[in-house]
Amino acid sequence: MTIGLSSRDLPDLWQTLGHIDAVHGLYYLLMHGLFDIFGTDVVVLRLPSVLAAAAAAGGVAMIGRHLAGRRAGLCAGIVFVALPGVQRYAQEGRSYALVCALVVWATYALVRAVERDRRSAWAAYTALLLTACLVHEFAVLALAAHALAVPRAMLRTFVAAAVCVVVGLAPLVLVSMRQSTQVGWLDATKPDEYAHFSLMIGVALAAAWIAVAGRWTRIAYERRLVLLGLGLFLVPTGLLMLLALAKPLYLDRYVLYGAAGLALLLGTAFDQALRRGCRIRAGVVVAAVIACVALVPTALDLRTPASRSDDMTALAAALRETVRPDDGVVYLSVKRRAWELAEPRPAPGEDLARARGPLTSHSLYGTEVAPDELRARMLVRHRIVAVDSPSGVTVEGSAMARVKRDTLADHFEACAKRTVDGSVITVYVRPGGC
Repeated sequence: MTIGLSSRDLPDLWQTLGHIDAVHGLYYLLMHGLFDIFGTDVVVLRLPSVLAAAAAAGGVAMIGRHLAGRRAGLCAGIVFVALPGVQRYAQEGRSYALVCALVVWATYALVRAVERDRRSAWAAYTALLLTACLVHEFAVLALAAHALAVPRAMLRTFVAAAVCVVVGLAPLVLVSMRQSTQVGWLDATKPDEYAHFSLMIGVALAAAWIAVAGRWTRIAYERRLVLLGLGLFLVPTGLLMLLALAKPLYLDRYVLYGAAGLALLLGTAFDQALRRGCRIRAGVVVAAVIACVALVPTALDLRTPASRSDDMTALAAALRETVRPDDGVVYLSVKRRAWELAEPRPAPGEDLARARGPLTSHSLYGTEVAPDELRARMLVRHRIVAVDSPSGVTVEGSAMARVKRDTLADHFEACAKRTVDGSVITVYVRPGGC
């Protein structure tokens, strides 16, 4: 999707953002510039996320070093890069690693601003966090986390900075609210996601307790680190999960920067444990080695195509093997058309529902014909290849989607089915034609 949109001419991209995906508009503009300079390539697509994750790790280490010492900062940075979520989005061509880096460095700027209370330091904090919000608006939830670590004497200055961020973000929010159907595919947050977050809350609280259990010469600094860590990890994710009870909005990548808070807590706790006796120190080292070994299979799996919920390259290859030149193709889930955004070759067969393509319609997946026209197009076909989302994934419930499914069920029979990562391809033929 990033390649498909960022590769468009600026006027086309601007018009598209007026219809959909404005929330990622700044990121697409950034990638558009990079593609213009270095060419449209997978390396160019993914390298910004790699660099952003590295910058975020450095920022986490700097926060830890400043508030709890060099070793605590180093441990926090190492923990951050070891977290599976960070490793996943560090290699994807999306904005989440960049948002994480911006929030982390905004947090560091806040720490410095609280110490110095200078206008330039507060301006740096405001600029960094506002940029993060403009790249993805859910970064604004970091404001609630940061408020926990601001001394009362500086709350007025912090509120002024927060107001500037919110006012600067407001135009994007107004535009994205008109595009709210863009997140209509999100499922309700699952019980196991709440359970996992509850478990991680326990881990974070245990780490926070260890971090402040000892008598440190800079105890006020370490307490501020604990407040920052708990705030970043608990507040944005917790708020988004609460909002998800009313409207499905939660995805872990939207608040990836919460991983920085967990890393700060674990890194500081690790450092504190290393200050204790030899037995405790040895136990901590053994536990760290076991944790690293346990994470190796996950780290390796994250670097395979099987770890992706939507492998559009595999879908494109499967369609070229399945679809014949005279076949009709019906996308039961419109999102499955996303493979075309990065595919230079024309689609196999004829997309029976398509009215206009993504470029001419200034949209993500193109526009579709009226339901009656689609039904007529389907009924003159003897063989149709349907592309759907896997079972259990939310799909469109529009009249168009019902026509597609009802026409296939009433006038065709499924002859063959093939599952690809993130997609299901089914070949339908007239009754008795299998």
